[in-house]
Amino acid sequence: MSLLTIGSYYPAPAHRDRIRRYRVNKRLFLGKHYDVFQRIQNKLSRRQNELLYISTNLPGVICKKSADFLFGEQPTFSAGKNDNSNEQLAIERLVEGNYLHILNYESALSNAYRGDSFYKIRYGQEFGGMVGKESDPFRVIIEAQNPEYVFPETAPGDANRIIAYHIAYPVLVKRGDAEDWLLNAESHYPGRIVYAKFKLDPIVVTVDNEINEWRIDAELLGERKEVQTGVPFPLVVHVPNYATDDCWEGIDDLSENKPLFDEINHRLSQIASILDKHADPAMAVPAGTLGEDEQGNPIFRVGVDKVFEVMGKDEVIPQYITWDGQLQAAFMELDKLVKLLLINAEIPEIALGSGDAGTSGASGLAIKWRLNSILAKVNRKRQYYNKALKRVLLIAQLLEIACKGPMGYEVTIPKVKFKDGLPDDETETSGRFELAGSRLSQKSALMWLDDLTEEQADAELKRMQEEEAIG
Repeated sequence: MSLLTIGSYYPAPAHRDRIRRYRVNKRLFLGKHYDVFQRIQNKLSRRQNELLYISTNLPGVICKKSADFLFGEQPTFSAGKNDNSNEQLAIERLVEGNYLHILNYESALSNAYRGDSFYKIRYGQEFGGMVGKESDPFRVIIEAQNPEYVFPETAPGDANRIIAYHIAYPVLVKRGDAEDWLLNAESHYPGRIVYAKFKLDPIVVTVDNEINEWRIDAELLGERKEVQTGVPFPLVVHVPNYATDDCWEGIDDLSENKPLFDEINHRLSQIASILDKHADPAMAVPAGTLGEDEQGNPIFRVGVDKVFEVMGKDEVIPQYITWDGQLQAAFMELDKLVKLLLINAEIPEIALGSGDAGTSGASGLAIKWRLNSILAKVNRKRQYYNKALKRVLLIAQLLEIACKGPMGYEVTIPKVKFKDGLPDDETETSGRFELAGSRLSQKSALMWLDDLTEEQADAELKRMQEEEAIG
């Protein structure tokens, strides 16, 4: 465990910026924008700082749209030629038994704001032995691993190739009146996992009594153990949102747009302030209209009554004092900012149902062309998930066999067929098949049109032939 040594710090200094980015972007995703931009707000003047801070959760929309197009429709996993082959049944059992479709969607959603997602594969009981084997049997479990607790180790000279995954998380242990912090660690290497525990010493505590940094004080030697997995890969799989070739870390969809998020929120706050002034304006009245005190001075408090006298009784008509506050310019700037944000986020307005979103009479192909930018973005993400999910299911099969789980099938790398997240235009698809004419067989047409496997298409053709013979 080269990243977890006595005297070193947790989290490791090289990973602090990444973890801080995860936490900040999650607050953005959840709509807690004031917490993120409070440092900027503290630099405003006293008058500006009195504004009611209004935010719109565009970061949440950006993340959800990507996940919806990527995994809103369930992909299909296939292995083997027949629907009832042992290989296909094994893949379906692993997918359905681990609710992999929901896991994939949650992974894509979190990946958009973090930039990294991790799948962890293990063999055991879902509830860790709290219930009997009859209710909770031993099986292969595929689960999400919190990226904040994962510290990848890369190959020397290649920062883009991960050779080991160190998972470490602090736990507070109470012994009577005493409290100790322990670090539970597991290091995943090809073919083995090393488990260890360390004693932690808190060294950085915030004003909210939160611990942000520890020093690894000592190792509990009796807790160290090594387990052979029988799988030639680490049992952790990394999925970057998208990445470059010189670093393993993924790039999220929010960080580059933070200035735009803050400016949009600030512009909304300023517009709201102007409209609030319009709703409760001050009034100017001719001199002598208000009551007078003993010295003959008009009695009014401008800040409270919002009424004051103006000299020149014959020239002043009672009226409210309003100002346009350059509202038109403010709304124009807001509109430009939102459009610029959507360009940066690769989300066309039609995908949000705004702008020129009318699709009445448009063909499915025409709509896809108008959604080209977000479809290209999702396709970029899809390539990483295609690679990762094949590796996840391959590891799951190898681990199941190594642990003497359900047998009787040949380990295969499954094929993953993704959907584009858009409804099918059946009229257009049928037209394309008519143009294809004799180049496509009935079987191929059924497999394409109805998303059938080869065996399902054969069964449907047989049923059609039987109905024709009866008729």
